[in-house]
Amino acid sequence: MGNLLEVQEIHTFIGQFHILEGVNLEVPVGSITAVLGRNGAGKTTTLKSILGLTPPRSGRVIFDGQEIQGRRSFDIAALGIGYVPEHRAIFRDLSVLENLKIAERKKGDLARKEEFIFNLFPDLQRLIKLPGTNLSGGQQQMLAVARALVPDNRLLLIDEPSEGLAPVIIEQMMEAIRQLSANTTVVLVEQNFLMASRLAERYVIVDEGHTVKYGLMADLVNDRATIHRYLGAA
Repeated sequence: MGNLLEVQEIHTFIGQFHILEGVNLEVPVGSITAVLGRNGAGKTTTLKSILGLTPPRSGRVIFDGQEIQGRRSFDIAALGIGYVPEHRAIFRDLSVLENLKIAERKKGDLARKEEFIFNLFPDLQRLIKLPGTNLSGGQQQMLAVARALVPDNRLLLIDEPSEGLAPVIIEQMMEAIRQLSANTTVVLVEQNFLMASRLAERYVIVDEGHTVKYGLMADLVNDRATIHRYLGAA
């Protein structure tokens, strides 16, 4: 299969700061691809540049054969790209059900997906009437991912899904991402290299705003020098 997403030499600024200075990324259809790097390397900005939230000044972003850089974020999302931001960003005063309903692009989206979503995250069905503020960190992360699954998204961009979670919840989140990847291509930004290495087939390393290495995760796990140099792991 070909690539669902390609990012070619994008340069992105935030104010006067040149954050991305040539990021490249290829995401095959049906894959889980991990974007790796140290804090401040440009991983989150890469996802936001794909979505047009921090539009790149140059370079190309190609989704399903279409160039999408320069389009409005809403229009990019409507092509079938879901986003789970870091820190979850759920609506804390709304119930679990309301958080899911608000993600519908067309009437009936949730009704069509709720069995799949609640099979992935049984806790959410039990907590359906509770406001987001009453959920634990792990439950909020489940809700953030579930919300991105309500529309018919072909690509899911997930930013730091394990951040702040207990190990048992990380395992649950990993299993959910494995299951949803059967129908949805996933790009995963993850600081937890162990989690990323167990989930992703492919990787790209971003360092100081540049793509410095990419390939198969099976090769990276045996490359201790690269892991130590760019990720800080032993």
